[in-house]
Amino acid sequence: MKRREFITLLGAAAAWPLAARGQQPPERMRRIGVFIDLAEGDPEGQARVAALKRGLHDLGWIEGRNLRIESRWAAGEAARMRPLAEELVSLAPEVIVSSGAPTLAALQQATRTIPLVFGQVAEPVAAGFVDSLSRPGGNITGFTSFEYAMGGKWLGTLKEIAPSIVRVAVLRDPGSGVGAIGMLGAIQAVMPNFAMPLTIASGRDAAEFERVIDAFANEPNGGLIVMPAPNTIRNRQAIIASAARRRIPTIYPYRFFVKDGGLVSYGIVPSDMFRRAAAYVDAILKGAKPSDLPVQQPTKFEIVINLTTAKALGLEVPPSLLARADEVIE
Repeated sequence: MKRREFITLLGAAAAWPLAARGQQPPERMRRIGVFIDLAEGDPEGQARVAALKRGLHDLGWIEGRNLRIESRWAAGEAARMRPLAEELVSLAPEVIVSSGAPTLAALQQATRTIPLVFGQVAEPVAAGFVDSLSRPGGNITGFTSFEYAMGGKWLGTLKEIAPSIVRVAVLRDPGSGVGAIGMLGAIQAVMPNFAMPLTIASGRDAAEFERVIDAFANEPNGGLIVMPAPNTIRNRQAIIASAARRRIPTIYPYRFFVKDGGLVSYGIVPSDMFRRAAAYVDAILKGAKPSDLPVQQPTKFEIVINLTTAKALGLEVPPSLLARADEVIE
């Protein structure tokens, strides 16, 4: 064989594995659903979905390459929950990630077979979503958003940043279900330690929240605890503005309330819960059953303080609280 022919043959042989690899079939496309109870344009909702996608990406699930994500946004509107849940289920995703109790309840009614992973539900056992935290049973598992010690943390932090308060109101959405009842019970259980009367202030929309805050502000030296719920999140701008106008020291459940002008927050990091949910989605796509994946409790909590708001309220934030804060907004 001539030298030139040999080199040509050798080059063709070397190129053959590359060509063969290039002809391999594309990765199988998997489909998951995401059901968020906030509006699509809400930055907090986008942050949660982005955290889920980052977690999936780190595990090798790349949107558009081997993963298709179908998202639906309920915008906190109860009437939209069931139709959107049924629409998402009709697409036959292999697993659906749900944001909270309202979206999860709608999905539970729509399917008993598609695996459901919730990102933050306060009382999944009491709400009837799972049999127990260690053995969920059925097609649902996920991550809780509350532990009972948070009731005392909310009251203690509020009293620390505003020591002059002598009474407290809890701002809640009465339609939030058993999870909200459990959170309220945790607050009531520690109230004797603070020797302050407790008022329950309920609202469902901006106008109702403003009205109950104004009514509570008719007497001086009050503090406010805002409960986590789709409607308190969706109407957070109105709540923050009302508390500021009536000069009521207020503690919120999430940092994004404080980023929007609230005084102080103590609670979980919702985006972290969605990042952790990616591991359960990965496990289910690889064959795990939701009933074998225990419900996990929150592990990361944070305190966020807005010094500008504190100054506007005439409050001097104690150095000890500043030292414990995970973020201080100036």
